[in-house]
Amino acid sequence: MVFKNLPIKFDVYGRAHLRDEEASDPFDYTPDPRIQRALNRERTLEKLSSNPNVRPFEIGPVTRTGGRFALRTVIDFDQRRALDAHVECGQFAGQSGACEMTLNGHEPSDAIHISSRVCGSSSGAHAIASAMALEMAAGVTPPPLAVLARNLGSCGEVISECVNHLFLLAGPDYSEGAVSRTNLSFWGKAQKTPAAGVNAHGLETVADIMRGMNPISGHLYLEALQMARLGREMATLMFGKHPHPATIVPGGIGIEANREVFNQVLGRVNALLDYSKKLAVIWDDLVDFFYDAEPRYRRVGELPGNLISVGLWDDPEGYDASYANCNEWGMRRMSAPGVIINGEIRTDRLSDINIGIEEFVDHSYYGQWEGGQVPADPLSGPVSPWHPWNKETAPFPTPRDWKERYSWNTAPRWDREAMETGPLARLWINAAGGAQNCEFIKSSRRSSQRGLEIFLPKGQRPATTLQWSIPERPNALERNRARAYQVAYAVMVAYADLLKAFDCIRQGEVTMSVRFLHPDRKISVGFWESGRGMTTHHLAIKNRVIGNYQVITPSEWMGSPRDAIGLPGIYEAAMMNTPLLEECARAEDFIGVDLLRVARSFDP
Repeated sequence: MVFKNLPIKFDVYGRAHLRDEEASDPFDYTPDPRIQRALNRERTLEKLSSNPNVRPFEIGPVTRTGGRFALRTVIDFDQRRALDAHVECGQFAGQSGACEMTLNGHEPSDAIHISSRVCGSSSGAHAIASAMALEMAAGVTPPPLAVLARNLGSCGEVISECVNHLFLLAGPDYSEGAVSRTNLSFWGKAQKTPAAGVNAHGLETVADIMRGMNPISGHLYLEALQMARLGREMATLMFGKHPHPATIVPGGIGIEANREVFNQVLGRVNALLDYSKKLAVIWDDLVDFFYDAEPRYRRVGELPGNLISVGLWDDPEGYDASYANCNEWGMRRMSAPGVIINGEIRTDRLSDINIGIEEFVDHSYYGQWEGGQVPADPLSGPVSPWHPWNKETAPFPTPRDWKERYSWNTAPRWDREAMETGPLARLWINAAGGAQNCEFIKSSRRSSQRGLEIFLPKGQRPATTLQWSIPERPNALERNRARAYQVAYAVMVAYADLLKAFDCIRQGEVTMSVRFLHPDRKISVGFWESGRGMTTHHLAIKNRVIGNYQVITPSEWMGSPRDAIGLPGIYEAAMMNTPLLEECARAEDFIGVDLLRVARSFDP
């Protein structure tokens, strides 16, 4: 079964249809029993609020995040756990809604440069997703070398985002400064615990790792600044500048097919190759220490395993930009697409992922729209009235009310489930699906545990194979560990694509773009991913101009408010029932470090 909650079924040929073709309102969500369960939960929380040790706890704005986020939680200080959580995105300018309103009425080719402003660190991902939507609409396919150049720029951006996350954003929560203040007993254990990976990173104890992560002064922190810069330089060489690429165009990329440019990328890949060998081991040592010191850390930020990815890094021989063939070229990506619900694979087809998307605004600062002009996708698969092709962006600012509207983020859902996206989702989906589209990366199985093997060839350090295993369930520490392995994954994708790029140049296949003409009327979608996760750009062209443009970012997928059914967003759900392991004698001294570790584990 692909869809459990949406009224969509598939025939023997894999074509999507409505379950009841005669239903007057097939996508009506009001009969969903989860609505009543959400109401019952709210009533229970109201009763608990009379307990003097059940208190609200707010943090806002949350620092070391990409947006203006605020957290409101309800904490049971007797049981030391969070009972409820709400996450507000308090910024309209710079969010996808502002971009969507700006683009209406523009020429389609303007979309790339405007939409890349949605996010600076992920601007390359947005530019590529926008270009792909335009290519699908116009029916043009970029030349192979242009596809490889985009992949290389994207690899650099993903590496930069992940390294920044691990040491500049989330990392300080695990540094000496944070741990010695909020978990003093852990700091004592860390000083006595040998680091298992000392031969890979040279740090003798876990305390040495924590000292290295101290902001500004720690050597790992300072090294990360240089390594993240190498990733951004890779992106800049391909994209012209970063953030906000200047070279990405519909039908290709605006750089010369110059061997010297690709050699400069190779030099940076070689440096990152050696760095990635020790990076994964550092985070293995850190994560394993927290589990050994306090097993309940497996439950901090724990979720059931609803994961989604549209895949990343196209095969230059397979990508043809068409929706008709998107399932074929999607499966040839070096990071394959897929959806996992409660640990089980639902689909690996891009068309299924697309028609399963809905976007709700019941608790957002946007007005509801009526009906929908797009009943089906180009393959005749039915789409919901709440699908992005049918959405209308209408800001509706009101005073913040935690029970009503409280965020500028919308609530995207797939099959009416809140979904986690990002490095953990990508690694998990590729390991579970067995995709092997990069010669340096393959799925593996040791006893009953699935995972990935990433082969890193000899550089300044000896060749090695990193082993990543699917965890029992997603949690805050595993999200961070996955980002460390994602750096090695992206490095080897870049390495493989460089080999292909040099082959193209050697064979004289140096065309970097093809002609692009605006279509008169078309719907299309661009599927791509940033370091943070899944990014889609849905486009409707009418009379040769943009009639509707919708962007869904990773921060919306995971940092959403409640939806129409009452389900919390991923950030919110991850904080609810999280054990609070911070060491403090009084509630007044509580900092909320475990809540912050959960929130920052998603790289919001």
